[in-house]
Amino acid sequence: MARRTSANNSSPTSRAGKVIRCAIYTRKSTEEGLDQEYNTLDAQRDGAVAFIASQKAEGWVCIPDKYDDGGFTGGNIDRPALKRLMADIEQGQIDCVVVYKVDRLSRSLLDFARLMELFERKGVSFVSVTQQFNTTHSMGRLTLNILLSFAQFEREIISERTRDKIAAARRSGRYALGKPILGYDYVPAPPPFTGRKLVPNQTEASLIREMFEMYLRVKSLIRVADACNQRGVRTKAWTTSSGKAVGGRMFDKSIISRILRNPLYIGKVPHHANIYDGEHEAIVSEDLFSRVQAQLKLGATEGGSLVRGSCTALLRGMVRCVACDAAMTATTASRPTAGGKRVYRYYVCSSAGKRGRSTCPCPSLPGQQLERFVIEQFKAVLKQDGIIDSVVGRAVEIIRAAAEERIAERDGIQRQLDDRAATLPSPAQNRGIQRLKAALVAVDRQIAADRERLVDEDELAGAVESFDQVWGMLTVDEQRQIIVSMVESVSYDAATSSVTVLFKDHIEANREIAA
Repeated sequence: MARRTSANNSSPTSRAGKVIRCAIYTRKSTEEGLDQEYNTLDAQRDGAVAFIASQKAEGWVCIPDKYDDGGFTGGNIDRPALKRLMADIEQGQIDCVVVYKVDRLSRSLLDFARLMELFERKGVSFVSVTQQFNTTHSMGRLTLNILLSFAQFEREIISERTRDKIAAARRSGRYALGKPILGYDYVPAPPPFTGRKLVPNQTEASLIREMFEMYLRVKSLIRVADACNQRGVRTKAWTTSSGKAVGGRMFDKSIISRILRNPLYIGKVPHHANIYDGEHEAIVSEDLFSRVQAQLKLGATEGGSLVRGSCTALLRGMVRCVACDAAMTATTASRPTAGGKRVYRYYVCSSAGKRGRSTCPCPSLPGQQLERFVIEQFKAVLKQDGIIDSVVGRAVEIIRAAAEERIAERDGIQRQLDDRAATLPSPAQNRGIQRLKAALVAVDRQIAADRERLVDEDELAGAVESFDQVWGMLTVDEQRQIIVSMVESVSYDAATSSVTVLFKDHIEANREIAA
């Protein structure tokens, strides 16, 4: 007979005269066989019920609630019955948890340790019916850790076998274990093979070929996605074994990009960085596929008219489009001029960037105008709340801290140069010395610029005037440090053409101003 294992300093038998409320937890990793009249969950529960009955003299009783997780892995604790069990433990409704085997509760050492912490905190005992150990003693804890280590090892071995099985199937040209893709259906593989194989879905295959041809004409992923969405076409939809509906989404440029780059459509099977000849029928010609890949590569090289410019954006990560409830990202556009190129900065709705401009009523917002507008409101609120002096002081501190960091950086570079000068340098060391000297020159330039930025606080005028003076000396990243500490978010509503600046809790005023 198995011995009881306690998560606290006393075992259940030590609680003389007290009823020990026992909860039985059962689990099975797959759903196979759960529809039978008597399945493995029933067998686990019967074994636990018999064990609890044998401890009746000690006051053990089995509570009627069932905690059964059928079709859930033991590799994590994201299981509905286990979560219910933990909630009931938190509410003090359980004194002892009984399982048939330790790995039914968890196959992860880390997760098991977290569960044991909960048990100990709530004074709940833990018992495994078929394994003898007692966690109140060091030998019992060692035994438990060994059992869990083997359980976790078994789970990792199963995962490795599954990965090896997938790799072997892909090398042989079979795509039998992947999720369904647009253009193909899964059918049972013919004898002597088992499992399933890909066969073209003629309606979807025609759509796939049309996507490839359309992209060569319009040279725009968003325009292809927009055309599919306008026709009511959606991504591949299917139902998982657990009954969950997946897919059936509208297209965006990332989905179109994945389709156009997928070698499955030319009869190949990808696996990580390798591509193998597949046993399924191609639905796109290799010539068409190659031309599309060349155009995709050309588009990536040219980068289009808009390129990322978030590194210089004061409000990056803070601006949202109200209509789409999506972030507005910072971008730049360049226009040729007589003297070369002129760069313009904008904030663009990320939803429009994925699905096309026609899906969002919000236009591109000029970056400099929006930032200048927010700064003016920011300054007005600081003046209203009487904290503009402290913000000016914080800005001066940032400038001084940056200057001190660069002086420390220069000292570090100089020490490295001195150390290398003390030895006879090799050709490789000479190259390193030249790089250090170049870095020293660059830091010296920055230190000289810092001297121009350093401000004597005694020379500052009034708070508002000082704000303008000091703010202009800060870099964009330094200005952003202050903005982020005070402003929660900036929203643009295209319907009312208004900008809402939401300040953090310690700033009293929240302002909504028509842009």
